[in-house]
Amino acid sequence: MSIPRFTAKQLDAFVAVADLLSFASASARLSLTSSAVSQLIGELEEAVGIRLFDRSTRRVSLSAAGREFLPSAETVLRHLRLAESAASDIRNGVTGLIRVAAPLVLAGYFLPPAIKAFTERHPGVVVRIRDVSVEQLEEVVAMADADMAIGPDRSANSDVTRHAVFSSPWVVWCAPEHPLAAKRTITWRDLRNQALVAASTDHERTVSRLRQGASEDYSITPIDVVQNISTALGLAASNLAATVSPAYVSPLATSMGLVMRRILKPETMRQVSLYLPLRRTVSASTSSFAEFLLKWKPGYAQRVTIRSGM
Repeated sequence: MSIPRFTAKQLDAFVAVADLLSFASASARLSLTSSAVSQLIGELEEAVGIRLFDRSTRRVSLSAAGREFLPSAETVLRHLRLAESAASDIRNGVTGLIRVAAPLVLAGYFLPPAIKAFTERHPGVVVRIRDVSVEQLEEVVAMADADMAIGPDRSANSDVTRHAVFSSPWVVWCAPEHPLAAKRTITWRDLRNQALVAASTDHERTVSRLRQGASEDYSITPIDVVQNISTALGLAASNLAATVSPAYVSPLATSMGLVMRRILKPETMRQVSLYLPLRRTVSASTSSFAEFLLKWKPGYAQRVTIRSGM
């Protein structure tokens, strides 16, 4: 089937004249001269091969063929306007699908309220969460398996850019009956010879870096390394060990009845970053959501600070 030879502008002129039954009135609506409207109608009639109007010196009326053609012309224009509206929404980031990768706690506690707040402003956008490990954050963005990721700061990948979202202090989580719970604050030295469980090799490496160059009195060695923070917190809740993690896991940890104690001398912060692709263009909706997260995060960071100030 060949592509129609008429244009949207010609259809718009036809519908305007059919509605108003006046070339002068149609030209005023379309901000065109009467001769320009007449020319558009003539071109459309030539393209479709039928006469659309019966003209006289006194009046203009739709021909029988014009009455039959009018609903189709109106449908085409309606769909064209919908297409333009959709394109505008895409351009302005108010529609589309966004895939966000995040590790367990951020995926379960940080992102859902942020997504709710964002989609209330942009109901045409759908945001999907992809659960990944900390070690996969940069890879899924670089490989286009996710549009963005949020998680602990890691070494730079040449295909990914990082943007600071918030920072959170490293703390100890333990059961209320654990000896460390009796302390208001804790130093790294207090953790010497304590039974600690680390969550993922990422946390294990972080703790190792914290103790690099320290004397033997400050030696910190986890008795076990588990894959998920929920497992580490579960072990702590049963008073089988304590665990060291950033304070932002507090929504999950407090639900298990754990207490949190700041670690000082030195206090060490965990940076949470937003990861975006460097070598490909992101959609307008992805860019909008990224900007929203960077502005939305201070409230969450403040809640973490309040909870950790024990």
